[in-house]
Amino acid sequence: MVSEISDETEIKAPAAKVWELYGTLEFAKFLQLHLPNIIHKVEVLHGDGGEGTLLLVTFGSGLGGASYKEKYVKIDNEKRIKIAEMVEGGHLDLGFTLYRFGFQIIEKNEESCIVKSSVQYELKEEAAANISFATLQPLITIAQAVNNYFLNTQNPKHDP
Repeated sequence: MVSEISDETEIKAPAAKVWELYGTLEFAKFLQLHLPNIIHKVEVLHGDGGEGTLLLVTFGSGLGGASYKEKYVKIDNEKRIKIAEMVEGGHLDLGFTLYRFGFQIIEKNEESCIVKSSVQYELKEEAAANISFATLQPLITIAQAVNNYFLNTQNPKHDP
């Protein structure tokens, strides 16, 4: 049975601007630059950032430095939805048969939006003890870093 968890984080920036970051490969560069303790390196193995793009993601030392491959399975620029799925390594090595995560950028008003982060997962019965590895915390931390980035780049008192 597939389970899902989700969270919403407000970003003080227009939805279109936030999607320009989340919806492209620039997002990988952003993560490496702003959250090196979470994401050390992202390599594009195949694709241009659209559906079917395959990435090799290496966690930062804060998450043990392990790596996994993820594939973009859905990108909807109109609805501002991006969904990626682990296809090798990572949670799949811990007994998960599915580990899919996504973002939806929802317009709130002209100056802010909501990032809805979600994780869908399925876990083998014999690996039930690993359920705590299904977490939104990295996605929430990413959304908070994106919010801080936009707050700092839109405020002339701060340097980007």
